[in-house]
Amino acid sequence: MNPLMYSTILLIPGFAILGLLAGGLWTFSVLILCFVLLPLAEIFWRGDQIETDLAITEDPKYRAHINFPIYSAVACHFGLLVFFLSSISNQSYAVWEIVGLITAMAISCGAIGINIAHELGHRVDRRDQRIAKLLLCTSLYVHFFIEHNRGHHAQVGTTSDPATARKGITVYRFLPKSVIGGWLSAWKLESDRLRRRKQRTLSFGNEMIRWQAIQLCMVGAIGVTFGTTSLLAFIGAAGGGVFLLECINYVEHYGLVRGRTSEGRLLPVKPEHSWNSSSLLGRLFLFELPRHSDHHARPKKTYSTLRHMDEAPLLPTGYSGMILLSLIPPVYFAIMHPLLAERT
Repeated sequence: MNPLMYSTILLIPGFAILGLLAGGLWTFSVLILCFVLLPLAEIFWRGDQIETDLAITEDPKYRAHINFPIYSAVACHFGLLVFFLSSISNQSYAVWEIVGLITAMAISCGAIGINIAHELGHRVDRRDQRIAKLLLCTSLYVHFFIEHNRGHHAQVGTTSDPATARKGITVYRFLPKSVIGGWLSAWKLESDRLRRRKQRTLSFGNEMIRWQAIQLCMVGAIGVTFGTTSLLAFIGAAGGGVFLLECINYVEHYGLVRGRTSEGRLLPVKPEHSWNSSSLLGRLFLFELPRHSDHHARPKKTYSTLRHMDEAPLLPTGYSGMILLSLIPPVYFAIMHPLLAERT
């Protein structure tokens, strides 16, 4: 599979810009693309067996090819954000058009801002990690970098992990639990790190304090530069990006439990502790995030090397469709609980 196929993600900022320029119903084009057309397409075409050639991924030159769609999407996302703020400030949109534009920016925050930050945040390159944190700023969610890498990956499938949804909990109960719990977990992780180094917790050496301050400055700068309406639109889009992230968190590990040994130690993370999806279009839009089991097994792997794992439980459809189903808890439970029963 050619890495350029992952450039399909650029449809999101492309249609968002079209909405900003054309107005009207085009302002909802990204929402329709990602939550109407994509789920429908995944019902009829899964493309399960299409893989990246491992022989190619071992070639050092291949890294430039796999980074091209990543960095292109990053540039487009930041460009879209500036154009979004400027357009809201300078153009006369109807309220319903602004709502459509906020949903478009929110989807870009989730699918590009947070998702690519997730990919880059797992890399060892400091430049990529800095880009990841800047991307997370566009959703005011930089603490995700700390909690996800040091918290979620260690505690996944346990009651200690705020990002693991227990069986029977609705997405509406899960969201505040995950958002608040994730923020508190990140604070504790960073405080513990500083104490081990015998450094002060209340200092700019604390990444939680440093990045909260940076995010506050960013919010203030947007308000001063673009005005109150653009600021409120940005906050709405950032919140929408977080909403999408937490809905995906809800789906990825719903009802899956990581047991303990007879000595009380946590079992290692295994493929069966993450729900996967093999739907090709969703894999392309989300840089193989739906191959979540392999990601948890080897977090440092780049997206193009993530593989299908036969032991992993499979979702009935792609992430977009699962998000929609999760918003109707009785339907979601009716579909997911029989699948969970098959695994016990």
